Amino acid sequence: MIYYIYADDRETFIEEAKPLFNEKNIIYLPFSKLGEMPIEEVSQLLVTGCLNEIKLLMGIAHQNNLHLGIIPALEQKELIKTFDLPSKQEDAVKQALEISEKKIDLLYCNGEIVLQEVVVGDAPPLDRFDSTLKGKSFWDRIKIFWRTLKRVKSLKHTQMKIIDAKENEINLSAVGVVGIEYANDTFASKLISSQLNATDGKLSIVILSPISIIQYMGYLFKTLVSHLTPKTLPKSVGYMRSSKITIEPKEPMDVLIDSAKKQLTPVELYVEEKALSLGVGEKFWERQGKESSSKDSIKIDHLPSDEESANYLSQSIPLFSHASKAQYASLFTNLREESRLSSTFMTLLVLATMIATFGLFINSGSVIIGAMLLAPLMQPIVSLSMGVLRQDNALLLNGLKTITIGVSAVLFTAGMIALFTPIEQLTSEMAGRLSPTILDLFVAIVSGAAAAYAKSNEKIAGSLAGVAIAVALVPPIAVAGVGLGWMNWHMFSTAFLLFITNLVGIVLAAALTFTILGFSPLHIAKKGVMIWMVIVAVVTIPLYSSFTKMKEDIEVQKTLSNLAFNVGEHDVKLTHIELFHRPKTDEIRCEVISTGMLKKEEKIRLKEAILKSIHKEAEVIVTFRYRL
Repeated sequence: MIYYIYADDRETFIEEAKPLFNEKNIIYLPFSKLGEMPIEEVSQLLVTGCLNEIKLLMGIAHQNNLHLGIIPALEQKELIKTFDLPSKQEDAVKQALEISEKKIDLLYCNGEIVLQEVVVGDAPPLDRFDSTLKGKSFWDRIKIFWRTLKRVKSLKHTQMKIIDAKENEINLSAVGVVGIEYANDTFASKLISSQLNATDGKLSIVILSPISIIQYMGYLFKTLVSHLTPKTLPKSVGYMRSSKITIEPKEPMDVLIDSAKKQLTPVELYVEEKALSLGVGEKFWERQGKESSSKDSIKIDHLPSDEESANYLSQSIPLFSHASKAQYASLFTNLREESRLSSTFMTLLVLATMIATFGLFINSGSVIIGAMLLAPLMQPIVSLSMGVLRQDNALLLNGLKTITIGVSAVLFTAGMIALFTPIEQLTSEMAGRLSPTILDLFVAIVSGAAAAYAKSNEKIAGSLAGVAIAVALVPPIAVAGVGLGWMNWHMFSTAFLLFITNLVGIVLAAALTFTILGFSPLHIAKKGVMIWMVIVAVVTIPLYSSFTKMKEDIEVQKTLSNLAFNVGEHDVKLTHIELFHRPKTDEIRCEVISTGMLKKEEKIRLKEAILKSIHKEAEVIVTFRYRL
């Protein structure tokens, strides 16, 4: 005998469905009279009702080994999608009557059947259905992103103990957990869709545990705005799979079972394998993970588990991540050691200076690069940035002392070499370090960020060599030292400005990077960062002036390049334009290709034409070439 159990308020729906059963022997019974159903006479159950009523019938069908068919109401969209139920009433009736040969698992939470998901704590957007984005425009998704992001202020980590079926105990900190059994198009199930199978006797939990707002924003943006499912688990999300999982939070947490609020912590989730014969659609089976395995799995190594992090995150989620005590201790041990002046540091620095200075004289870029690799000056600068960030006077003073003595040694060594070398010729390698601009500051800032990041991660510490080459600390000081040896104060000041640019850019960028990596709370970092921002702003003034000059020089070169005109009896053309800024006046050097030797009057006209073209006064030095 087939019993059709329906919600008391669905009589109209049932009257519309009756003709679709083709005069089958169906007994219709409202839920209010469910106790009158003679279960021993029932061969099959049909149901229409709310989720709780459907789950009640699922429990009865499970206990009595009966087939259950669900005939959903049109508004039950999530239920329809989860089990691939037809939305058209006629098709829904037909599918509900078909006896399924396959049985599905049933997920229980503290003894209650879970159809869609169980949410412990707060886990946006993992607890939402992907259908919320269906048909939404880009700007609508942006609005959903911001609304979800605003909830981050109320998210707080809670320490919890999670125990799997094998009694393995895991301690971690998280803001929420989502338990699921079927691929149901929630954001949680989409992350682990390949692991979900309705017949393997396993349930899955997805754990939301962001350690910073920046990290959480990345996942939210990718999910809600770009509408892409990450191919790998985001850094803020963990995952467990087992036949039984117990979640015991340190503090009481709200629990939602199929969007209905319960107060059930601690929570015990378990699966009854292949427990129910349920009429589902073909797409339901197609969505099941192809790699069904009886093994438990876990991916939580990247989630915070130590008590220090848990206590820190229980207050609120910070803007930037918080480094653990172990990370902090390891980095500070290295930085304190590297901030101290030592004989090894001085020996390497003097040798690197000698190599760099000789490389400048012989105009060899490869020799200068070798000096960059050898020079250890980056180490105390990174240490100084951490001292600035943490307001650590010992680290700050040691770093400043080492840098000051080291720079003085470089200037003295390069000056002595220049003084006793019988060559006083400005090479292109030297000239290239005499016009620092704001672009050099940008290079220093990026290099400082790279240096701090590499220093904080032992696995990529070898990348510091590349950073040293990019920022080139010793060569500009060596050029300044050569300027001292030649008593050329313009050369000294411009080259030393390049070093100062590199220094302040690295210190500021490294401090900001260490802040982002969680090595200092913002209220401590703020003072030091603000001071160095002011220093960078002051250094930017001459750099911007140099940048403006560089732009003007480029315009001059464009104007004069291949400029051709007649100066009298001969035609001339300008090539190979070079500009030099001297203390008293600018200097333009170029080649003049002429049809013949110019007279004095023609040379005067040539100079006047050049200066008129660039609208400025300058010394003009030309090399003549004659077209035969």
